[in-house]
Amino acid sequence: MMQHSYLCIKYHNMEAVMTLPVTLTANAMNEVRRLMHAPEGVEGEFLRIGVKGGGCSGLSYVLCFDNKEADDEVYDVEGIPVVLKPAHGIYLYGMTVDYSDGLNARGFVFQNPNASTTCGCGSSFGV
Repeated sequence: MMQHSYLCIKYHNMEAVMTLPVTLTANAMNEVRRLMHAPEGVEGEFLRIGVKGGGCSGLSYVLCFDNKEADDEVYDVEGIPVVLKPAHGIYLYGMTVDYSDGLNARGFVFQNPNASTTCGCGSSFGV
């Protein structure tokens, strides 16, 4: 399965590469693209990946379409514009976001090596 987590920024004749702390699988990227181009549209121009306080294990994942805020880091993952708060990187570094469309489980799946506890639904975690 092909996975991508990179950003290339060109500065005059040099190239700097900044790595997104989260990996999106091919299935996740395909679903994000499908949602971005859905007839009903999306709320913002960027895919936001992050965390917020709450959930049974202390922190919940954020995966939504949003607008860029002043303190966001901006990445481009194969044409998908992604924003992330710098402070969230410590909780998300090394995480993989996949998309499952099976009969028993459908939706985005978070595999976070930093999580010491997770809840049964998989949408919240503790460190």
